[in-house]
Amino acid sequence: MDKIDELLTRGVDRIYPSKEALEKELRSGKKLRLYQGFDPTGDKLHIGHMVGLRKLAAWQALGHQVIFLIGDGTGQAGDPKITARKKFHTNEELRQNAKDYVMQAKQIIKFDGGNPVEILYNGDWLNKLKLADILNIAENFSLAQLSERDLYQERAKRREEVNLREFFYPLLQAYDSVAMDVDLELGGSDQTFNMLAGRSLMKSMKKKEKFVMTTPLLADSSGRKIGKTEGNVIALDDKPEKLFGAIMAFPDEVIIKCFECLTTVSMQKVEEIEKALKMGENPMIYKKELAQEIVKDLHDQKIAVATTEDFSNTFQKKEIPEEMEEIKGGIGDLLGEVLVKNKILPSKSEWRRLVLGKAIHDLIKNENIADADWKINQDLTLKIGKKKFLSIKLK
Repeated sequence: MDKIDELLTRGVDRIYPSKEALEKELRSGKKLRLYQGFDPTGDKLHIGHMVGLRKLAAWQALGHQVIFLIGDGTGQAGDPKITARKKFHTNEELRQNAKDYVMQAKQIIKFDGGNPVEILYNGDWLNKLKLADILNIAENFSLAQLSERDLYQERAKRREEVNLREFFYPLLQAYDSVAMDVDLELGGSDQTFNMLAGRSLMKSMKKKEKFVMTTPLLADSSGRKIGKTEGNVIALDDKPEKLFGAIMAFPDEVIIKCFECLTTVSMQKVEEIEKALKMGENPMIYKKELAQEIVKDLHDQKIAVATTEDFSNTFQKKEIPEEMEEIKGGIGDLLGEVLVKNKILPSKSEWRRLVLGKAIHDLIKNENIADADWKINQDLTLKIGKKKFLSIKLK
């Protein structure tokens, strides 16, 4: 596999119009202008963003012109979600949220030196659009086209409204491609609709072909996102210990995908790890390796080694068995109720007594569970009392 093959396959979900068409451009020696947008609706870049940052870094390493676009303009409209937004952000709020984005991203992509990544804010052009400009953009889309988005269809089935402010979002994101005159847009597969809208608008307004490369979402077999589940955001600037522990709590099934999308470990080694896991090797070994790789890249090698040793020592000192009883729990389930239902504990009162006595310990995060109403939001490894060890897997 050469560098172009790897660029077009590693951590890639789909390429529009086709992989073959994009490969032809790259093999010709042409250097592309490309971007990924990051709406600063929060002040942290999280582990899911790292998938895109890795691809941007790969494009940058091959000499292409990469743009890190901060969506302080699109963020005002609010990218539609499964449920209606309760709050819309102002441009000022979004700019404030984004003030540390470059600092968080610079461990993966380079903003200085040779071929630096360019930083742009789409509010710089979107907030200057006049009525005639907006109408000229809108005339390139039909109501039927925009209504086809799966999120809108799901809301309609639930008789949940779609705010026109959100409905306008794909048009604004589409115009980013025109304003920057790019050759390619990169983004998660959940952004496919918006990115293809940009591809369509480029054809209409610039008479130009724009490629779209989508990256996979980190999710378990049931479709739950990894790293940004409710109450479980794994930020790129988290402390090494927290980052390491959070990665160790990943489901076993995402180990290979995480090596592929979040690290620079060679694909040959990733394939070797995949074979080892299929042969029955303990997943814990490779999760530790994965966690160390990610901590190394977001901090440094010395910190990564020390964090790995601390984690290993914690497990050894606690004498955690390699095999333990395993039960299932769902996202949002009350932990106490799950333990009682599975006859791990005799009653809810016993659960409350143990919580108050600091006798329920989360071994991955290395902290006691102090809330009797604590809800499950990820896989858990627990120590209950002095001798009971338990694994809880999301169902």
